[in-house]
Amino acid sequence: MKEVTIVIPNYNGIKFLNHCLSSIQEKNTLDVDVIIVDNASEDGSIQEARREYPHYEYILLDKNYGFSRAVNEGIKRAKTPYVLLLNNDTEIEYGFVEELLSSIKKNDKVFSVEALMIQYNNRNKVDSAGTFYNAMGWAYARGRDKDVENYRTEINTFAACAGAAIYRREVFKKIGLFDESFFAYLEDIDVGYRGRIAGYKNKVEPKARVYHIGSGSSGSRYNLFKIGYSSRNNIYLIYKNMPTLQIILNLPFLLIGFGIKYVFFVKKGFGKEYFKGLISGFKYSYKVRKTKVRKENIKNYILIQMELWVNIFRKFLSK
Repeated sequence: MKEVTIVIPNYNGIKFLNHCLSSIQEKNTLDVDVIIVDNASEDGSIQEARREYPHYEYILLDKNYGFSRAVNEGIKRAKTPYVLLLNNDTEIEYGFVEELLSSIKKNDKVFSVEALMIQYNNRNKVDSAGTFYNAMGWAYARGRDKDVENYRTEINTFAACAGAAIYRREVFKKIGLFDESFFAYLEDIDVGYRGRIAGYKNKVEPKARVYHIGSGSSGSRYNLFKIGYSSRNNIYLIYKNMPTLQIILNLPFLLIGFGIKYVFFVKKGFGKEYFKGLISGFKYSYKVRKTKVRKENIKNYILIQMELWVNIFRKFLSK
C-alpha cells in the first residue's frame, strides 16, 4: 500500500518542472503518488510535463491562487497517510523520500520533517538545514551558505520549510490546512506554528537531500513581490498565532526586529515596499480570527515562547 503522495505546486515553471519530475522518476524507489497542481501557468510548463509524464496526476486551477491554495488542493486529493510537498525548482537525491518517511514514522507526535535543502548551483553549500522563527519576528533558514557536511544530525526545528518536507496528513484534520490568506511566504511557519501549539513536533532530517534553485517562481531573493508579501504575512502570523499577552511580552523584541529589517531594506532600496507590507499586515489582521487558545495547550505556548527567545541567540551563534 502506498504511504506517500508527492505534491508539487507549479506556476510558470517551464525552466524547472520537468527536471524536478525527472529526478523523481530516476531517483525515487518507493511506490508513491505524484500530484502536480498548476496555478494557471501560461508558459506551457504543464503541457510539456503532461507529455513527458502522463502517468502523474494533474490539477489545473483557473487562476494563480498562490502556494497555499495549490498545496491544499493536492493534500485534499491525496489518499496516503503522508504528504510530501516539493517545490518545482528542486532536484531530489537518492533516498530522499525514504529518509523523510522513515524519520516521520519514528514518532506519532511528529507533524512534519524538512529535508536538507542544498543550493542547486553550489552543491557544497546549504540552502536550509531547518526553519526557525524567533521573538524578533524573524523567520530564517539554519545554516544558509554554510558547508553541507556540517549538518548530519536530525534535530527539532520550529517549522518545516514546505519547499521540501513531509507532513502527517491526519494532523491537518486537527489544525487545519495551509492558510490560503498567506498566498505565499511564511505559510509554512504558520502551519508549523499551529502544529506546535497543538503539541506536535517538527524536525529536519539531513539524510534526506534535495537541491534547490530558490525563488524559481518569484525571481531573485529580494524582489517587490516577495518583500511585500513577507512583511505583510509576518504581521498576520504574529497576530494570528500569539495570544494578546504573548504579543505584549514580545513587543520590545518585535519592535527591534522590525526596525532592523526596515533599515536593511532601506539600504537595499526596498524600504518603502517593506513598510507598505507591514501596514497592509496590520490592516488585514483585524479581518481574521486568531488561533483559539485552549487550556490544554497552555504548556505548549510556554514552551514555544522559550524557544522564540532561544532562537534569537541561535540565529547569531549557530554554525
